[in-house]
Amino acid sequence: MKIAILGTRGIPNHHGGFEQFAEFFSIFLQQRGHEVYVYNSSLHPYKKKIYKGVNLIHCTDPENKIGTAGQFIYDLNCILDSRKKNFDVILQLGYTSSSIWHFLLPKKSVIITNMDGLEWKRSKYSKKTQKFLKFAEKLAANHGGYLIADSVGIRDYIKEEYRKETKYIAYGAEVFSDTKEVLLNKFYLSPYQYHLLIARMEPENNIETIIDGIIENKSQKPLILVGNYKNTSFGKYLYEKYSNNFNIKFIGAVYDIEILNNLRYFSDIYFHGHSVGGTNPSLLEAMASNCFIVAHDNIFNKSILGDDALYFSTSNDISQILVFQTKTNNYKKINSNLEKVAKKYSWENINQQYLDFILECLKK
Repeated sequence: MKIAILGTRGIPNHHGGFEQFAEFFSIFLQQRGHEVYVYNSSLHPYKKKIYKGVNLIHCTDPENKIGTAGQFIYDLNCILDSRKKNFDVILQLGYTSSSIWHFLLPKKSVIITNMDGLEWKRSKYSKKTQKFLKFAEKLAANHGGYLIADSVGIRDYIKEEYRKETKYIAYGAEVFSDTKEVLLNKFYLSPYQYHLLIARMEPENNIETIIDGIIENKSQKPLILVGNYKNTSFGKYLYEKYSNNFNIKFIGAVYDIEILNNLRYFSDIYFHGHSVGGTNPSLLEAMASNCFIVAHDNIFNKSILGDDALYFSTSNDISQILVFQTKTNNYKKINSNLEKVAKKYSWENINQQYLDFILECLKK
């Protein structure tokens, strides 16, 4: 097959979950003999036309000049280019800035869309933007071809809201075991003597609640926050409010997967505050990295973790958990999550599910 992947900033991954998936899945397809193309933003640092056998198509992205509106132009440029290429399949990852151009998608290609999370619920957006995102979601649900949801919650929501069937395929991860304690030295950390949170600095990730719980508990183990706090107003707000606390440490964004995995592996408690979206990549990566997870109490997290985590809704919940719980008395939960990753969420398994679905859609 000749397959295109749209909707990401490009590969190799320098941005987030969809980019990581696009990298893994495109290489998986290429290794199985398919002709694969991934659309890359012109702002992506990797400028070559091929990456590990995958063809890259670089499209103009003016986001650095005109801000968020540039994403819509970039998506438009990708879709217009796809009309010239005679693809058998176009896999769209997300819909936020692409669904308004749905009528321009090539008519002969099979279109498959990953519906992402409930973007319009994100509190960082204004009411006007939230209204547009709900409209974009509706366009994607009705005009996105065959639909994929990466969480049971999203699948059920799409069916109830739009009467549309979606294929549930989760995100992937690989069990991590290549530990390098020495990597902690860069951050002056000792194994199991710190708590960890890795997230975008956004209100719906409940970062403030988690920090308040740490402070309320007077925890002697610091909370290490990994995420770019300098580029968002909420990130700046958190830094200004909490950076003077001795046990709250902002270390900024980290994209090196080896460092991230070791930070996770050697943490005492890993806090996952995400409350909007599907199967969040960082949650599966935490499960795969031997983490003891304390997660926000919502259907997205519970559908993945089940009984193999503790849950919080308030800062007091956090404080109480810290009184009684550590990694050492929760290895049953940790090992159960590792087993889940190995059996259900391995990249080999997830990639095969995507390929099987693509073949199924082609037959239809």
